[in-house]
Amino acid sequence: MLQLIAAGIGAVGQIAAGRAQQQASQLNAFNIKTDKQLNEVQAMQQARARKEEYDLATSANVAAFSAAGRDVGADRSVQAFFEKQEELVGQDLGRIARQQSIESMKSEMAAMAERRRGRNAYTASLFNAAGTIGQGIYQYQTTRASIAPRGGGGSK
Repeated sequence: MLQLIAAGIGAVGQIAAGRAQQQASQLNAFNIKTDKQLNEVQAMQQARARKEEYDLATSANVAAFSAAGRDVGADRSVQAFFEKQEELVGQDLGRIARQQSIESMKSEMAAMAERRRGRNAYTASLFNAAGTIGQGIYQYQTTRASIAPRGGGGSK
């Protein structure tokens, strides 16, 4: 009978361990999602900083061209310079957005994989617990059969 009790305790322990792994995975997935949000905020800050840098440089360039006596509104070479600068800033902002998107997808996939790992660990613990119970029943029956009195072999 102790074999059945030990098997039951072992099965409960296996299930509890599986549930604990599942909960740990859920916490890890939450942390990954939190990091994803922090990365999104960081990308927005980088984009804003780049835009502010562009605005400051544009103001400085307008002042420099004006001080040099060039008509910022009519000089085609000045206009071409500003258009090129705007194009470069657009490319930089596009790169920041693409990088953030890639990081976001990686984080999303990592969180999904982590949640799946936890579910798999819990499912495996259920199967292991069932195996432990089955093994305990088998051992109990084997032990019981080996100590049970055998009929037909005694004297009268």
